[in-house]
Amino acid sequence: MSASILLTAPTAIAAEVKPAHAVAHVSENAIMSAEHNLTGVWERDPSPFEEGGAGAAEDMPPPRPGPNLKEPFAAEWKALRANRQAALDAGKPLADSSTLCMPEGTPTIMQAIYPIQILQTPGQVTVLAELYMQTRRIYMNAPFPKRGDLEPTFYGFSSARWENKTLVVTTRGLQKEMQFFEIPHSDQMVVTERYQITGPDKMRVDFSIEDPAFLKSPYRWTWRYKRNHKYRIPEYVCDHSLEKINPDGTVSFEPK
Repeated sequence: MSASILLTAPTAIAAEVKPAHAVAHVSENAIMSAEHNLTGVWERDPSPFEEGGAGAAEDMPPPRPGPNLKEPFAAEWKALRANRQAALDAGKPLADSSTLCMPEGTPTIMQAIYPIQILQTPGQVTVLAELYMQTRRIYMNAPFPKRGDLEPTFYGFSSARWENKTLVVTTRGLQKEMQFFEIPHSDQMVVTERYQITGPDKMRVDFSIEDPAFLKSPYRWTWRYKRNHKYRIPEYVCDHSLEKINPDGTVSFEPK
């Protein structure tokens, strides 16, 4: 499957005149150059299926080297992952967010097991995922709400800005039920994404998760994507009518 991102950008790229040592923040109201154009259909490169796993996000291996969690969270998380892998190896996969038709949230939506589409309009970048037809909104140059006014959600509140040829997206306000590879987190968690076009039809996104309550150090990894000019996002309704969640938490498949 291809992952897709469709972006329609503002009209004018104007880098501010800054000292040589400073970062040039690109105006949103500017003509899009090739380096700022994320328009198109994207898929992970290599495909996440080449990294192992059975297809569900939780069954894929987490990006290496994995989170540097504090104790006792590290031991608990490793035991949880080992239990899930053992059940998968035994042919008795455990129920997960996919089984329950729950949104993937941020940053899991960018794992792109199925295609994603990005629409870039003045003031907003919208990520549309094929899987469950999810929607994520990223606001350009938007101030974050006050801490007490930031309601936790699956995708959080995302604010983006251009730094030279890199789109930097910062996300806060992610609810605790949204766990990237089942990694626990607090309301202090911050996800940062840095999008760069690295060549014709090639994109790199560097991710960083910071959470002083659970992590000893930031969890960093990189995902790469390639553009697919032919793929169109189809409808994908979450319907697990053939799946049954058993009392022990495993999932069985019942053909109609």
